[in-house]
Amino acid sequence: MSIEGVRIAWDLTISPNELLTKTELLISQCRKKYDEVGNLKEEDVNFQSVLKVIADVECEYLSNRYLFDFPQQVSSDKALRDASTEADKKLQAFDVEISMRQDIFDKLLILDKKTEDLKPEYKRYLERLIKMGKRNGLHLSKDIQEKIKEFKNKMNELSIQFNKNLNEENTFLEFTEKELEGLPDDFIDSLEKMDNEKRKITLKYPHYFPTMRKAKNPETRRKMEHAFNSQCISENVPILEELVMLRQKQADLLGFPTHAAYVTELRMAKTAENVCNFLKELATKLKVLWDNEKKYLLELKKLECKELGFEFDEKLNFWDLQYYTTKIEEIKYSVDQDKLREYFPLPIVTKGLLDIYQELLSLKFSLVENAKVWHPDVQMFSVSDSKSNQLLGYFFLDLFPREGKYGHAAMFELQPGCLLPDGSRQISVAAMVANFTKPTANKPSLLDHNEVVTFFHEFGHVMHQICAQANLAHFNGTNVERDFVEAPSQMLENWCWEPVPLRRMSSHYRDETPLPDTMLKSLINSRLANAGYRNLRQIFLGLFDHTIHTKPKVDTREILEEIHLNLLGINLSPNTNFAAHFGHLAGGYDAQYYGYMWSEVFSMDMFYSRFKKEGVMNPDTGRDYREKILQPGGTQDGAEMLHNFLGRDPNQQAFLVSKGIDV
Repeated sequence: MSIEGVRIAWDLTISPNELLTKTELLISQCRKKYDEVGNLKEEDVNFQSVLKVIADVECEYLSNRYLFDFPQQVSSDKALRDASTEADKKLQAFDVEISMRQDIFDKLLILDKKTEDLKPEYKRYLERLIKMGKRNGLHLSKDIQEKIKEFKNKMNELSIQFNKNLNEENTFLEFTEKELEGLPDDFIDSLEKMDNEKRKITLKYPHYFPTMRKAKNPETRRKMEHAFNSQCISENVPILEELVMLRQKQADLLGFPTHAAYVTELRMAKTAENVCNFLKELATKLKVLWDNEKKYLLELKKLECKELGFEFDEKLNFWDLQYYTTKIEEIKYSVDQDKLREYFPLPIVTKGLLDIYQELLSLKFSLVENAKVWHPDVQMFSVSDSKSNQLLGYFFLDLFPREGKYGHAAMFELQPGCLLPDGSRQISVAAMVANFTKPTANKPSLLDHNEVVTFFHEFGHVMHQICAQANLAHFNGTNVERDFVEAPSQMLENWCWEPVPLRRMSSHYRDETPLPDTMLKSLINSRLANAGYRNLRQIFLGLFDHTIHTKPKVDTREILEEIHLNLLGINLSPNTNFAAHFGHLAGGYDAQYYGYMWSEVFSMDMFYSRFKKEGVMNPDTGRDYREKILQPGGTQDGAEMLHNFLGRDPNQQAFLVSKGIDV
């Protein structure tokens, strides 16, 4: 069954050999188009012969490549995943090849000198291509260009291998039921029982986080945390440390003091110094909160050790943090995550979430029956404007873990929304991939509140991808500054803390009774629970990423330990290295993880200045948000979009209040 506006059948029935053959064909066809531009005589250079051709070939390339590099993230067929990984290497090598073509860069410079009157989006495109050419060293000598090209290809190969290692990771541990005391009976019952009567626990999120939050036995938590933070350690630590070294070498050749400086030049932050100051100033304010939280956590641990008969070691260990911060929620805020989960069955959350997004953004979603999908768990939906009925795009939901699948939660672009070469509009297609607990024969998938927030966040990226109406594939969807890209999704997380939306996406999985008022109020009040710890952890990750990308060579374990001890006063577990599975650092977020905190300044300003004042379900405000924040895609700078929506430049006030910091 063909779907209107969707080029590719996403059942992924393509064979590994066919996938690789078609990858080579796509590369060959696109290379010919680029050759035509590169071979032009100076007098033949104009908008139609250069910029239009480049834009059209980019559209065709992006409209086809995801069939080849997406299967590595979701396919159940290991041979196809392996072929997709190989295809990804070939595609990224081609990306480097094209980005380093002197002949094309020269034609762009010639076009820029001619006085053609370009439309704003094409003018921005030309400026961007020339800027990227210079950032690739095309204004420098051939020798330097060859070195940069060599570095880029090596970095791409290493990044692909880093993420492949994580996707294929399948470590598990075995525990007796006594060692799992504190975990809900239904969770323990859902675990596979081994021949030795022990229960099998993997390092996937639906197993790891409940165990770390609820297992009373500190030795169980220690073993789990050690396994989690040492996964892929022998394979990925050398990869990451080589990546850091190569990134700095590239920055040196291009005249930047550090890789962080190279990256931030094109970001809202502008300089690496601004990033460092932002994170450190915020850390200073949050440490006051954390100092008070830490005292309470330590007292809690002392009391519980005495009660349960465990030795009290007079300190907080790394494997204690999630357990005792969960206890804080239960004791100080009366939030029982196990009870809460019963009110967040995935089907109810999904329906509520989809209804809220439709109402808020003036959209209409429709389930596509009998759609071609890559796994029976996957659903496909169409998206239309609720007033005009114009088809805007499609999205897939792939929500449960399986062997070899991408292990976190993310949005993947599958087809860019843009103008085709003939001027007609191509709709956008996206997939949300997550790892929520699978349903059983007698119980649906139940989400904890953190997972509800994750669902809202990642689906926000899906909406950004589909609602954007850029003309050029280069600016489609979420192709905005990396330290702005999280803001639209982060803003929508606020709906997970508001009474009306929470009511709409919750009811008890057994009898559909609503979430009791007391539980609802407790949950909302708990938003500031552990605010010092939670936010300092984000700063820890951001500062680690920033620090390693300001040095020519690094010992990642040593830097992790130093920053964590400085910020939180707690040692990391021996013989672990979280960086080995910090996928962002090999997935395009290098020197940019600070962006989660940076963009939260904007997300909170947008929410409190507009939605909180005008109504969280106000469709007029939602439409304004869709038109001024989501619709432009990357055709405007983030600062311009924010000014258009807020009516002023953004400020930090709402952000600081949301962190529990007095202003």
